[in-house]
Amino acid sequence: MLTELAARVAVVCQRKLSGNLRTAVTFGFSLSLASLLGLGLTLSGMVQAATAPNTILVLGDSLSAGYGVKVDATWVALLGQRLAKQGYGYRVVNASISGETTGGARSRLPRALELHKPAVVVIELGGNDGLRGLPVKQVRGNFEYLIETSRAANAQVVLVGIRMPPNYGAEYADSFHALYGELAKKYQLPWVDFFLDGVALDDSLMQADGIHPNAAAQPKLLDNLWPALVKVLKQ
Repeated sequence: MLTELAARVAVVCQRKLSGNLRTAVTFGFSLSLASLLGLGLTLSGMVQAATAPNTILVLGDSLSAGYGVKVDATWVALLGQRLAKQGYGYRVVNASISGETTGGARSRLPRALELHKPAVVVIELGGNDGLRGLPVKQVRGNFEYLIETSRAANAQVVLVGIRMPPNYGAEYADSFHALYGELAKKYQLPWVDFFLDGVALDDSLMQADGIHPNAAAQPKLLDNLWPALVKVLKQ
């Protein structure tokens, strides 16, 4: 299964990064309309649930910003609906941006924590770092900052893992994925091993670009996250 997944992701990345590498990366991971819609969701959530006692801050990339998906169909929007339906008193603030890296999130986090004072921070990042071939040590340092800074602000952290294609070598891909488990163990965090589990290999759940999940995949993404998230929720 993992071999098939690695092969599939490798093909996707080759398709995405072929030709003019700079143009493809810029196009694929630039700040898109979807990210602006994601920020719109943040503002909407703030207005609609301003009296909620606790906040869940989602700090992610295009997978959480909802690239190519209508705002009300994203897994983040569905999370808000599930929380309300099950009686959890949380509002959800989506601070995700398409193309975001751990370094970019690092620069934005302090302000987000100050503004929203979250009880929970969901960190869904790393994909863009890996596709840029950034050193694992550098990415680890950024993740440690995000985790420690969130905790210093009295927020619990949920870590969401991804898998990298073997384009940069199996050693890099393996060490990159292992990073999530190592961080979860070090900080005793609830975490998701692979956010796209059950999605990445299913063409019916992927957009035409072969990279981003479509609207039909959003409930599955939420289901993948839920078991880790529920561990830190208070009802």
